[in-house]
Amino acid sequence: MRPTIIDLFNSSIKFYANNPFLWEKETTEYKSTTYLRTKELVHQGTAGLIKIGVKQYDKIALLSEGRNAWIISELAILHTGAVNVPLSVKLEESNDLAFRLNHSESKFIFVSGGQLKKIRAIYNELPLLEKVIIFDEQTEYMDKEMSWKELLELGQAVLSVNHGLVEDTATKILPDDLATICYTSGTTADPKGVMLTHRNYTANVEQALGLVKITPSYRTLIILPLDHCFAHVAGFYSFMSAGASVATVQSGKTSVETLKNIPINIKEFKPNILLSVPALAKSFKKNIDTAIKAQGKTAYRLYKIGLKISYAYNKEGHNKGESILGLLQKPLLDWFDKIIFSKIRENFGGQLEFFIGGGAYLDIDLQRYYYAIGIPMFQGYGLSEATPIISSNNKKKHKLGTSGTLVKNLSFKICDAEGHGLGFCQTGEIIVKGENIMAGYYKNEKATNEVLKEGWLHTGDMGYMDEDKYLYVIGRFKSLLISSDGEKYSPEGIEESIVEHCNHIDQVILHNNQNPFTVAMVVPNTDALKRYILRKKPNIDLNSQESKHLALEMIQQDINQFKKGGKYDGMYPERWLPAGIAILSEPMTEQNGLVNSTMKVMRNKVVERYADRLETLYATGGKNIINKANLDALNI
Repeated sequence: MRPTIIDLFNSSIKFYANNPFLWEKETTEYKSTTYLRTKELVHQGTAGLIKIGVKQYDKIALLSEGRNAWIISELAILHTGAVNVPLSVKLEESNDLAFRLNHSESKFIFVSGGQLKKIRAIYNELPLLEKVIIFDEQTEYMDKEMSWKELLELGQAVLSVNHGLVEDTATKILPDDLATICYTSGTTADPKGVMLTHRNYTANVEQALGLVKITPSYRTLIILPLDHCFAHVAGFYSFMSAGASVATVQSGKTSVETLKNIPINIKEFKPNILLSVPALAKSFKKNIDTAIKAQGKTAYRLYKIGLKISYAYNKEGHNKGESILGLLQKPLLDWFDKIIFSKIRENFGGQLEFFIGGGAYLDIDLQRYYYAIGIPMFQGYGLSEATPIISSNNKKKHKLGTSGTLVKNLSFKICDAEGHGLGFCQTGEIIVKGENIMAGYYKNEKATNEVLKEGWLHTGDMGYMDEDKYLYVIGRFKSLLISSDGEKYSPEGIEESIVEHCNHIDQVILHNNQNPFTVAMVVPNTDALKRYILRKKPNIDLNSQESKHLALEMIQQDINQFKKGGKYDGMYPERWLPAGIAILSEPMTEQNGLVNSTMKVMRNKVVERYADRLETLYATGGKNIINKANLDALNI
């Protein structure tokens, strides 16, 4: 059987009608909506959409913060046979939104009150637009606008006359019909629309549930943007399939306020599983460290000792406690867990069993940390073009530092640059084939043909599989550093290590495109630099040249830790470590177009934007960190 998302939904209603499905906190507490009530709302929304002219295969955009109406409206779109075009709320530039809406040929748009101004600003650029449905009530409605409430009332009136409309319409929807077009930022000028079918989603739900068991009593709080297919599959559709519960983060008046609600909502909702990305993992850890430091030196010292013992005992997870020393460590570890780690877990609601990490690589030190405090963050691997899950670690089978084992019903191979298959522990490009692989890129045959060959998805990711069948993902083929003699090296691991071990560096991108040496573009941690400078010279003017010289010298010392004689000497080949450094005046963010919606830095765009700085680094004297360009860029 090859079910559609609608089949999955109807099966859940059949078995779990009275179970709570959706949870939302609009004011002071979370309130639930059952599977049966969700069906009623979906059918009202579907009938309303049909009434206002939505037809099978129409494209309907959705731009909103996470909420019940997001999931209900997507299910309503799918019941009409139309295609959802989910958009990131982080898109700020009008041209970014206009491109996606026009390229996808979206005729209708669902939008929240908080995002409405972005859509209103580009009405004149959307010639195909017929109707805008607004989730939040407005005091005034412009031409073509209507409220979500009005749409549901319209649908209810239709259903009172034609009871079987939704069921009759849904029977026409086939597994290979498109469900969504998800735009990926990529590294090129225009984003690509990943076409995902109903069967892509239901196949990947089946694959996900083969790795992670979800029961009807499980709860998750989706803290990632709902527009990404990771939240779709690992979040609401897998939980829906199991009759479990899904909550969304309470929306704030601003994006910053919404982010601040995440830890509050986690503690309130008490989820069993959370989805995460490295940026959130680092933020959580930083908050924990800060809170324990605030309890005094003794508490912080005990915390660090407990972590050290836990790291030694747990090793890479699959081999924890495998020594005589492990038997001695276990009682001590249990004591630290009782007095420290269990208290930390209370801040995550006390019921959290594990995280599933995706989006980008989560370095092994962070994996060890969460494993140590008793809420493992199991690394997974995937990409939008695979709907997205390809592999993951899980409670029963995991090895820290890897991306886990493959999902079922997936063909897999590692190939060299010529396309020849490689064996265990040999590094090459990851290539996969299965029912979860996308239908292609919307209106982009050239890009589709570049990555889809005879049904095989060429991921562009480099990795290998060990003899225990755990997948290691070690970087992008396209992001390889290439020296002047043609030797190639992946930069991601080095960049992760530099940020992890260098307190005065927030972000770093390495560059070597057939050049005589490697260079780095560095975003400094200005707070850490201020503290360092004021310790050295308490009365110094932070805006002075002397202060900037001290800061640049400290950044150079950080990098030198990885070079000959340094603390991390030998960790990486010296030729791939930066010999020249360009200080950037602003961080790489989504707002300035250098980071995509899954928090990955878009390397090609960084290189393009700072081409002049890179050219200067390779000029005479470029290896000296104290230069005019760096002094001008440094803002302490």
